[in-house]
Amino acid sequence: MDTNRETVIERLLSGYRRYYNVTRFDGGYNPPPEEFKGICEAEKLTPPVLPGDICFNALCEYYEKAEQYFLFRHNELWATHQEEFIFMFSVPVLTLQVFEACREYAYEEGMKLAHIGPGHMYTYITPVIVCETAEQEAVKALEKCKIYKSFKFSFHGWMDFHTACFEASKQKLYFNHSGLCMKKNLEKVLGLR
Repeated sequence: MDTNRETVIERLLSGYRRYYNVTRFDGGYNPPPEEFKGICEAEKLTPPVLPGDICFNALCEYYEKAEQYFLFRHNELWATHQEEFIFMFSVPVLTLQVFEACREYAYEEGMKLAHIGPGHMYTYITPVIVCETAEQEAVKALEKCKIYKSFKFSFHGWMDFHTACFEASKQKLYFNHSGLCMKKNLEKVLGLR
């Protein structure tokens, strides 16, 4: 597999594009608006001012709604919605400061995009970082990252923060505990299996 960061980003985005609304922020290919289905919140995103060589490549959004009604749609018994926001970053070297900047940006902007309220089940916010090399201190912080919030004692759902990093020089993936659910899919998309 080619370990060029741009190639890795393109492979990841083409994999996500099947199920997610993908909006590019790095000048890459953005599909025409007709291809988007459902909610698209990317235009609400504040352009990032990130330190150093951090490139915010794209936002991937996923929304799902389940509902049950009696005879007619206006007789709704219950409804839930789930959402995911994946923030794609590219950096030459992942340092602790770079990880913290990506984590803070993804968390703050993801919470602004979340639709918390009645019927909300969960929101997953995920920074995915592609780097050439990663410092051990940054990898430790990424793997120990734990952010979880419940809203109105979980009556309005919860938010869980997943983290993932691909180190191109070692062809290795890193995750926090919550982000391990992405391991199988990312390995498949990146050809690591």
